[in-house]
Amino acid sequence: MTDNKQEFQGLGIAPGILAVLGRFNFTVPTPIQEQSIPLAVQGKDLIGIAQTGTGKTLAFGIPMIQHILQKKDGLGLVVLPTRELALQVQEALQKIGHSLGIKTTLLIGGAPMGRQVSEIRRRPDIVIGTPGRIIDHLDRRFLKLDNVSILVLDEADRMLDMGFAPQLKRILQSVSAKRQTLLFSATMPPEIGALARAFMKLPLQIEIAPPGTASNNVTQEVFIVRKDQRSMLLKKLLADYLGSILVFTRTKYGATRLARDVREAGHASAELHSNRSPSQRKDALSGFKTGKYRVLVATDIAARGIDVIGIEVVINYDLPEQAEDYVHRIGRTGRAGATGHAISFAMPDQYNDLRAIERLFRKTIPVSKLPDSMPNPTFQSAPQQGDRRPQRSFQRRRFSRGSKPRG
Repeated sequence: MTDNKQEFQGLGIAPGILAVLGRFNFTVPTPIQEQSIPLAVQGKDLIGIAQTGTGKTLAFGIPMIQHILQKKDGLGLVVLPTRELALQVQEALQKIGHSLGIKTTLLIGGAPMGRQVSEIRRRPDIVIGTPGRIIDHLDRRFLKLDNVSILVLDEADRMLDMGFAPQLKRILQSVSAKRQTLLFSATMPPEIGALARAFMKLPLQIEIAPPGTASNNVTQEVFIVRKDQRSMLLKKLLADYLGSILVFTRTKYGATRLARDVREAGHASAELHSNRSPSQRKDALSGFKTGKYRVLVATDIAARGIDVIGIEVVINYDLPEQAEDYVHRIGRTGRAGATGHAISFAMPDQYNDLRAIERLFRKTIPVSKLPDSMPNPTFQSAPQQGDRRPQRSFQRRRFSRGSKPRG
């Protein structure tokens, strides 16, 4: 033990897996890993409530790999809401499991069915996929789930929000009743509780951070802007922040237009949304990680779908439709102990939308003044007494040139 922090050695992890973790310099578990792994390796059903960026992948990945190595005859199944999350989970599980002989298969929409069928026939140890594509393979009898011995439902609340409840119930009814089930979610809506009662065996619940909790490493500010001012303000911010920047829009068409405007302003950028092909989405994400693209313009498909260390700033060009999505958006920065910053654009008629976000956080987000060259509008509906916000000056922030995403 060092600095009174728990090490992976004390969590019941097999020596072979510990050796792999050591090779990749994983030494101190995150809180969700520290609390989940000892219970999961004992075979207990588990509900883990934790915000994005807290290390949930290894929290279920390590117990799953250990379970597969010990049982040798069961299948591991990980179900996630988006292709991006599925790709990242596969990458993480391959990183730990490859040298231990663990074979994974990825089942996501937009990829060739024939290739996926070929991989299924090679009898993988772990199947990772999105609900729709898993059901496609079930319906065509390419995939059987009656030998699933450990099941993970990751970002369960997001899957329900996206309308996957029927597919999840179908999957849960298809897997072995003797399985172990690990469910991870950022929030705990009633639907998650109902799912757990119906399909899990006396699950233990771990809650690392209450819903609406943002990382203490992320500072926040909001600008009140007219619709016609947003593009000018964004270009100003792109000039002032020199690191990697993730920009969120509400619509995929808005993301396409904005990414084009950013490129025309001289910044290397890519777009990430559901209209892009799998290869285009992969290029956008990998290019953002390596620094090929300094700016990534995305819809909420990326709010929980990317894990990139070193994003300097998240900009909400459009406020999210749901206040909860704000938490996931700004959670893309300030990861792995780094500091981050989140900037939001609120139009004059969006005071209530901003207040909904603040109620979720139970704190006020400071309003900053626009640059001197731009007039400062105010909210159309004046705040109630006691809700007035002090405005602070817009400040130029300079960071070291050449700063790129690390990861």
